[in-house]
Amino acid sequence: MRTACGCDIHPGGLSRRDMLRRAGLGVGSLALASMLSEQKLLAAQGESPVLGTHIVPRAKRVIVLFMGGGPSQVDTFDPKPELTRLDGKDVPESIARGITQKHRVHLNNLFASPWKFKQYGQSGLPVSELFPEVGKRVDDLCIIRSMRHPSPVHSPAEYIALTGSQGGERPSLGAWVTYGLGSENQNLPAFVAMLSGTDPGEPSKTPGWSNGFLPARYQATRIRDGGIPNLALPAEYTMEDRRRQMQLLEEFNRRHLEEHLEETELDARIRSYEMAYRMQTAAPEVFDLSGETPATRKLYGLDEKETADFGKDCLLARRLVERGVRFVQLRLAFWDAHAKIVENHTQLARKSDRPIAALLIDLKQRGLLEDTLVVWGGEFGRTPGAEATGKDTGRDHNCSGYTMWLAGGGVKGGQAIGATDAVGYAAIERPIHPNDLHATILHALGIDQNRLWYEHHNRHEKVTVNGGEVVREVFG
Repeated sequence: MRTACGCDIHPGGLSRRDMLRRAGLGVGSLALASMLSEQKLLAAQGESPVLGTHIVPRAKRVIVLFMGGGPSQVDTFDPKPELTRLDGKDVPESIARGITQKHRVHLNNLFASPWKFKQYGQSGLPVSELFPEVGKRVDDLCIIRSMRHPSPVHSPAEYIALTGSQGGERPSLGAWVTYGLGSENQNLPAFVAMLSGTDPGEPSKTPGWSNGFLPARYQATRIRDGGIPNLALPAEYTMEDRRRQMQLLEEFNRRHLEEHLEETELDARIRSYEMAYRMQTAAPEVFDLSGETPATRKLYGLDEKETADFGKDCLLARRLVERGVRFVQLRLAFWDAHAKIVENHTQLARKSDRPIAALLIDLKQRGLLEDTLVVWGGEFGRTPGAEATGKDTGRDHNCSGYTMWLAGGGVKGGQAIGATDAVGYAAIERPIHPNDLHATILHALGIDQNRLWYEHHNRHEKVTVNGGEVVREVFG
């Protein structure tokens, strides 16, 4: 069998633990095995021996801009003139036909979007005035207007969006990508989750960046407030002190590992110590923004209160992928506007519009956008019918039809795929499930979803669970 880099290996693979045990787990062999495993030249027990790329990749890395809570599609990227015409009325039968009585409650008291839409770019795609700066980049965007899945509840819907299943027990997409492709930089994590925008319900959100049943080393390195916690050495503590400490830890871990070869948590702990040691040299430079030019700081809005926080996250995302981090996941919450949608969406759009546009501009100027896939969207959208009234008007959850967009990584920009009905409730043209989107993201990275698996409970599990269909129109 031949790996993506052209190296021949035995079809059954060689367990990393077997190699470590045979080599005696010396410091040199530990580092060697770590690098070989991360470069997919060794297959650990239970892993697919067919790792790496299977087809020519369009993208090398991914940035996910996750909008927690569910932004409204009819107020952002899916304009509905008919919704404006029917404002305050119930949906007519001609539109509601085929929608069950249980769901028609969401189509009562239709609520026109408070925001106007404007056509942008050569493509002329319409974007809400909530996102004027992103609108200017519309020729780089592939807007999918027909996302749908079965769960209208936040956590299960988020699990579907980020893991492919609503149970919350499966690996996140970032973990699968890291498992399949490894790392481009041995001194930085392959998968980073930036959680400065995580809402108070964080414990229920962890599957979105966890390893699930994959070995623990594939979970994300979590970052808050622009940095990795506890990275700096204590005062008067040298790297030589740290090296001796690492050697002692390696000896203790070696003894335990020889007796408990199947403990992936211990394997992950060993690797985390190795990574932490390397990151203490490499990571501080990544998170030090002092070297960025005034023009770059202005582009991301770092010196303005509304955009500073998310702008910093977006700039760090660029710096991370620029240095070889494979998968970066940002989070901005909470778009859950059951009431006061004007206040809610206006505030969050002001926080994110300029930084997101800056990220696209910056990646493109540096030649990174062509092989970096950027994905925007939440766990679902919102209903065309109103919740509450007057200034308190909002919208309920809607998983029947919502919008996400992609840019870069071989994506054909300036196009919209799929459609919802006349008032924006249900996907009626080219319905796309998150598993289809995951298959498409893997395809962009050169991974065949059916050839990337992990043996769990005697079953070859794959990222798209029971299968997804690559949305080939995304690539033109």
